[in-house]
Amino acid sequence: MKKRNKVLDYLSYLALRCLAALFHLFPIDMNLRTGRWMGDILWKIINSDIPLVKKILRRKHRDQIMDNLRIAFGKEYSEKELEAIAKASCRHLVMFAIECLYSERLISLYSWYNYITFKNFEPALKVLLENRGAILLTGHYGSWEVLGYVLATLGFDIVAVMRPPDNPYINEYIVRIREQHGLRLLYKKGASASMEQIVRQGSPLGFIADQDAGHKGLFVDFFGQKASTYKSIALVAREMNVPLIIGCARRTSWEKFRYEVEAEEIIHPHEWQGQENEVLYITTRFNQALERMVRKDPTQYLWLHRRWKSKPPEQRSR
Repeated sequence: MKKRNKVLDYLSYLALRCLAALFHLFPIDMNLRTGRWMGDILWKIINSDIPLVKKILRRKHRDQIMDNLRIAFGKEYSEKELEAIAKASCRHLVMFAIECLYSERLISLYSWYNYITFKNFEPALKVLLENRGAILLTGHYGSWEVLGYVLATLGFDIVAVMRPPDNPYINEYIVRIREQHGLRLLYKKGASASMEQIVRQGSPLGFIADQDAGHKGLFVDFFGQKASTYKSIALVAREMNVPLIIGCARRTSWEKFRYEVEAEEIIHPHEWQGQENEVLYITTRFNQALERMVRKDPTQYLWLHRRWKSKPPEQRSR
């Protein structure tokens, strides 16, 4: 592991805290207006023709966003429409970042209903209230932070698997905020040994399920393109015989802090039992559910995320 500069890490942490303090001086809706403006500026920057900016940002960011959108929607939308989605996704990303600084203040047991509504959630609620354990899956879509906050605030003993930020000071800050809402955290590295125990205790185990799993992952279709997916999700569900709930927190207003929490699909054990390849069946099903969620509003997906980073064996061999 590359040795980190503690001074730079701490200065980055202080900058984040100062930024959070600055935003907290103003109402959330006013900050979201600022966030929309900043998102538009971000899109202009990564489209800039200034040589230095173009060299640093365009290849890594703009091209990544547009390439991913072409994979997902290239046959459905024109290039101009794809660029409009890309611009809106930058706007959403900045707004999401601002909301992360506010969520600890806005979402509480006495105020969450001012900002959050539930959609198609009754079947998922029934599963959660049985306290027999479940796998909760979402993607880099909408606000995965709001999703975890609101469910933990409502009293569900959720354990979220996370990859900690490289900066230890920022990581400690983020963990402290999340745990204040009752959300328990499990670091991804070395998590396999604890997953089954957590589910066995009846706690829902949460994953951001659209992470690239590298060459050793299971390759299944995501928007018609093979994407590497972690096998551990399906393996734990199969081993513990618990359902998977695929859902999200989707933005419902671009003017105010408003989200709907939706359960897109529930995959019950009896549906995969007896399948020729149970792990492949489960993994394919939840990726299909994630794709359907994104299709409902593509502007809220993190298209900068390298979902198709790893190539399946047949493409690597060529």
